[in-house]
Order: sequence, then structure tokens, then C-alpha cells
Amino acid sequence: MYSSPQPSAAPTASPDEFRAALSQLASGVTLVTAHDPEDGEDVGMTATSFLSVSLEPPLVLISVREDSRMDELLARTDTWAVSLLAEQQRTLASRFAMKGRLSDRLLFADTPHHRGPHSGAPLIDGALATVECRTEQRIPAGDHTLVLGRVLEATVPDPSGRPLLYFRSAYRQLG
Repeated sequence: MYSSPQPSAAPTASPDEFRAALSQLASGVTLVTAHDPEDGEDVGMTATSFLSVSLEPPLVLISVREDSRMDELLARTDTWAVSLLAEQQRTLASRFAMKGRLSDRLLFADTPHHRGPHSGAPLIDGALATVECRTEQRIPAGDHTLVLGRVLEATVPDPSGRPLLYFRSAYRQLG
């Protein structure tokens, strides 16, 4: 039988050490979006912390900074979407990553998108794939909230596209 190790006085990696180590892992770049039913606004954020959890049922997980606008919205609404960005969407990823300088309204006004039929969230035109989700569970985790979502619909508009990647603290392309 497995028993978890007891807490020890071992040192914890510093944020800089941790960031440097994880920068060696290439990640796909996504845009997480949701529609606020209270004020009618759309909210979006660039995210590389996105993963598949289960095929049966289809589940995915995103990591959202605690107390961010997206975290607050996902605490009030249970539907959201993820667009997996294509390599030519680097500028879009950068714009939504720097959203503290721009309002969501302005960002979406300049972003080609359409509404997801299940979530009402913006789905980004030109993305490699999109998934619409309903929240199954929210899990506090350090300075983030992990949001586990059941996939309501998944689409792949262009199976020949190439992904936008994030590696060594920069956007990259395959080969």
C-alpha cells in the first residue's frame, strides 16, 4: 500500500528556479474565453496551462491566476471555451497575455471570433481546434485555481494547421 511521504524541512525551489526549469518544457498556446452573463462582456486570457485529463468522460483542465478577472468570472458562470492557437496567431496570444493594458472589450473587437453554441463564449477564428466546457470542479492550488471542465463540444476546423508553442519564455513554431 502506498503512503504519502511525511512533510520535511527540505528547501523549496525559488520562483525563479522553478520558472527556469519549466521554461524547458514546450507547451501549446491557448486562449481561454468566457462570456459574463451579468454584464454581457467577454473575457479572455492566454494560457499554456491546459491539458487533457480524461477521454471517458471527456475532461480538460486549465490553470487560472487566483483573483484574476477570469477566475472571478469562472466562479460565477459554469461554461467557458478554449481555442488552441495556430502558429500565425502569435500576435493574438501576446495581446491577450498583456491584457492589463487593454480592455477585454477592445481585445475582442479586434479579434475574429464567433460564439460557441454551448458556452456562449468566443471561439477564435483560425484556431487549430476549439473546445467548449462546463465546469465540473474548481480546485485551489497555490496562487492559481485549477478548473476541471467537461468537454461539451470539440471541433477541429483545420486538421493541417501547425500549433503555436511556448518554449524558453518565447513563442515558437515547429521545425
